[in-house]
Amino acid sequence: MDKTKRVPIEVAGAQLVAAFNKTPYLTFNQMEMRFEDDTIRCYLDARRELVGNTHFNILHGGVAATMLDSIAGIVAMLELYRRNQGTLSEQHKKMARLATVDLRVDYLAPGRGKQYIANAEVIRMGRKGCTMRMEMVNDEGKSIAMGIATFAY
Repeated sequence: MDKTKRVPIEVAGAQLVAAFNKTPYLTFNQMEMRFEDDTIRCYLDARRELVGNTHFNILHGGVAATMLDSIAGIVAMLELYRRNQGTLSEQHKKMARLATVDLRVDYLAPGRGKQYIANAEVIRMGRKGCTMRMEMVNDEGKSIAMGIATFAY
């Protein structure tokens, strides 16, 4: 692929998802990023190893926070590419520097379900950072957690 040409957002999204899905941490947690409907979503199937409260069989809050942080980061990267005029290789420098500065998670309901899905949207995108809003729902569409994150790049 010619790295000097600007690729369509679908190609950029697919490349970001492929790269994220190969990272050791997402592989370990068995989280899967998918490019769907012009955005990226994160999926995680419920497993016994992810339970934090064994008495009530509830997902560990750290897993929810990880999903929200991860989806916000990759969606921010995609949005950097979408909003800027450079090629994917030119934008890669900003994307590679992207780091969570602040993360706030509100737990809305016990983490129960067969699968969890997280999505994110940009609240503000500036020259040196961005603010994201995230939500995690279960397979029945019930909100489990919401978050706000700030990233620097």
